[in-house]
This record gives sequence, structure tokens and C-alpha cells, in this order.
Amino acid sequence: MAFLIKSMIGNPLSGMGLGGGGDKEEEATPSDPAKAAGMTREEYEEYQKQLVEEKMARDADFLHKKAERATLRVCLREKYRLPKSEQDENMIEMAGDDVDVPEELLKMVDEDATEEEGKDSIMGQIQNLQNMDMDQLKEKASATVTELKSKAEEKCSVM
Repeated sequence: MAFLIKSMIGNPLSGMGLGGGGDKEEEATPSDPAKAAGMTREEYEEYQKQLVEEKMARDADFLHKKAERATLRVCLREKYRLPKSEQDENMIEMAGDDVDVPEELLKMVDEDATEEEGKDSIMGQIQNLQNMDMDQLKEKASATVTELKSKAEEKCSVM
């Protein structure tokens, strides 16, 4: 019976601070985050400082990688004479001018360049002709001619 009376009277008065039930809730949730993490104040501050330093290092590495990729895109745009991108130039400027293209990517670009040089030369064209299937080439040519004839007949009433 005493419990029933205490719960009825204690709850309305606990909001005003007279009930005495609010003290237990305050003890259960400490206001200090260091105590909540189970550390001393100094340990908690050192931990937070370490987290911030790690995040800054990750962000710097990420920015550097993005700048490397932007540098590669700039090189490819110059090679193929494509329009420049201000976004890539801004990314390189943000990371600093000491950004180089990674060696693996340079090797890939150099391999592609040597392959293209081989294809562009006369000898490369002759080798491509030797590797072509003549029957397949004839089929493609005849299919193209018949397609052109059918389109011309549809558009022109004289034919």
C-alpha cells in the first residue's frame, strides 16, 4: 500500500524536484563523456586528439589520390587533344603542384601508346589486313550495301 501511495505522489512531485526519484536517473547517465567511455579525462582527450589526427591523415591521402587521378586525366586529355577540365585543374591545385601520376598508371598509359603507335604505322595496317577474315569483310560490305539500297528506296520514289 505504501508503494502505491509513493508512486502516485512521487511521480507528480519528481518533476518539481521534490519527489526524490530523479536522483537515480541522473546517476545512471553521467554528463561527462569520458566517464561514459570508461576513461579518465586525459585519456579521453588523447583519444579524441588521435581520432582527429587519423581523420586528417585519411583525408589528406584521399585528396592526394584524387589529385593523382586528375593528373592522369589531364595527361590523357592532352594526349587525345580533348578539352581541358577546370575541375581537374582545381583538384591538382588544391593538392599542390607536387602531384605525380602513379607508376602503375603511367605504365598502362605507355603500353597503350605503344600499341596505338604500332596500329598507326603502315606495318601495323598491313598486319591488320593479314589478320582480317575476308569472308567476314565481304559479308559486312554486302550487308551495308543492301541496307543503303533499302533506305534509299524508302526515301526516293524514283528508285
